[in-house]
Amino acid sequence: MSTSTVFPLASLSPEFKAALQERIEHRLWDIIKANITTRYGTSAASLSLFREGTADKDVKEDPTVIVDFRRTVPLTDYESYSPFIAKFFNNPLKQSELENLLAPGLPSFIARSSSTTRNKSNYFPKYPRRWTTPTHAQHLQINNSAKTAFIFCLANRNLLEVLDEDGVVTTKIPVCTGSSGGIRNVMNWDVETDSVRMGTVVPGYVSPWATALITHHQSFLLIHALFALSDPTLEIVMTSFLTFFVDLIHYVQEDWDMLLTSIRDGIIPDVNHIEHVQTYLQVNFRANPRRAEELRNIGPPLTCPGWAQRIWPNLKILVSICSGTFATVLPKARSVLGPNVLIQTPGYGCTECAMGKAFNANDTETFILDTADVVEFLDTSEALVHDNILQAWDLQPGRYYQPVVTTQDGLWRYLIDDVIQVTGFDPRNGSPTFRFYGRKNLEIRLSHVAISEANLVCAIRSINTEDIVKVQEFTAVIDQRQLPQTVGFFLEITGDIGQLSHPLNLLRSNSPPSNLGLRAKVARQIAFEALAALNVEYQRALDAGQFRLPTIRIVKPGTFAEYRLWRAESMKAGVGQVKVPVVMSNEGQQEWIAQRVVTEL
Repeated sequence: MSTSTVFPLASLSPEFKAALQERIEHRLWDIIKANITTRYGTSAASLSLFREGTADKDVKEDPTVIVDFRRTVPLTDYESYSPFIAKFFNNPLKQSELENLLAPGLPSFIARSSSTTRNKSNYFPKYPRRWTTPTHAQHLQINNSAKTAFIFCLANRNLLEVLDEDGVVTTKIPVCTGSSGGIRNVMNWDVETDSVRMGTVVPGYVSPWATALITHHQSFLLIHALFALSDPTLEIVMTSFLTFFVDLIHYVQEDWDMLLTSIRDGIIPDVNHIEHVQTYLQVNFRANPRRAEELRNIGPPLTCPGWAQRIWPNLKILVSICSGTFATVLPKARSVLGPNVLIQTPGYGCTECAMGKAFNANDTETFILDTADVVEFLDTSEALVHDNILQAWDLQPGRYYQPVVTTQDGLWRYLIDDVIQVTGFDPRNGSPTFRFYGRKNLEIRLSHVAISEANLVCAIRSINTEDIVKVQEFTAVIDQRQLPQTVGFFLEITGDIGQLSHPLNLLRSNSPPSNLGLRAKVARQIAFEALAALNVEYQRALDAGQFRLPTIRIVKPGTFAEYRLWRAESMKAGVGQVKVPVVMSNEGQQEWIAQRVVTEL
């Protein structure tokens, strides 16, 4: 598949700079005009100076309010909005109290974050777009002529019923992931008409619509895999994260015989957590002994490189988020896909704001700023204060920045916890190009849960006792040895492994203290309970089969000192300059430390 490569500019010409400034300032003014009259706009303490500075101006007619915005609006965080957002979760939900809270009208849905920067999820009302550029969801729209495996969960966490003054339900607002709500909006899939679609197959899809409402991770991927395997004409695979695709391949490998039997007989397999949709799946599934025999002759995924193109000769594209931490599974995905399938990313963004699209189709790491909202920036080497906010035309290639977003959905200079590295400017319109560098406050991110450095430390502290283990040093990794993924700890300890008497008396049994299997289970359970006490999403992910108990591996004494020496020599740095990272993300470093494991709990 041929694609033309675009190379970024090192600097902006005066013409590009002026055009970029005009586009962004026009967009900012539109957002200000729309949102200043909302309840947040008229009452939030964070906007008091802005309101004072514009009191004598007609905001809708005077463009100098942009200068006032930049001079007076400070950085904001979630706490500034939480009293307003909380109203969506206070029963009864009265329309008169919910309208025009952050943006005009009522939200289309409320996006739930993956709790990457807090100990619980944040919620962001998402309003109908008044003007748009293509969103991530729009980039995911499919060509109906191309057979596509569309692997997205569209289930809701909750459905909020909004009442009028007579107590009659006037509208229902889904609480869901940002991708679910965005896709539903783009495709016009209202939650109240789900029942109409349950037994249908959307043109271009290989799976029935009902597969999108399976909420258990393994069952969700197995059923999607079943329908995809049944169709040899598949051309496109779309899913949220690349790890989902890799997980799907692992489950296909594990349950290959079951899947082939189902395809041969035309019977949906009896897997858990699909009871609510099984009837709709079955009416769209037909016996295909010939296809089952074709698959059996090829074999499961790990039998040969480039397996996917033998299974699906027309497969051309895999679309998923595969930058940042998700890039670690790219080699695995490529080995399954073979060299000719293009791996694309739908774009870059977060729950708060969609910010970019792929700069080049064959580059999964570089993005161009492309948003219907306004993004400003803070240089990470400077203090994160209002006075240091930079505009898109001020950025310097090679430097690292934190985005600050002002959105149609009612956020005002909201500081995003991501760090990006600017690589240049688009030669077509002057917009900045950039790479995702990492999360400012996130250390480990799995597909369904995020674990901060502070939470990792708390988990270690919970097992750092005389009767479990005395931890001298530790590091953490994403443990992908089994599915589902989890957090894996490497510990260097002092002394012996203790007796592991659990505070909840889990060891009140006849098993001797030397029973390592029992002690391992208890230690891992204690570490998990420490995480779950900090964030309820861990327990939910465990219950849904999306997460398992943390793993704990003990390394030989002196490992971390040896690590510092090894890294200092390889980096040509002094030993005192090398630190053991809380999260070890480098694959070579992970292999190095795994070779020094003496036991696993």
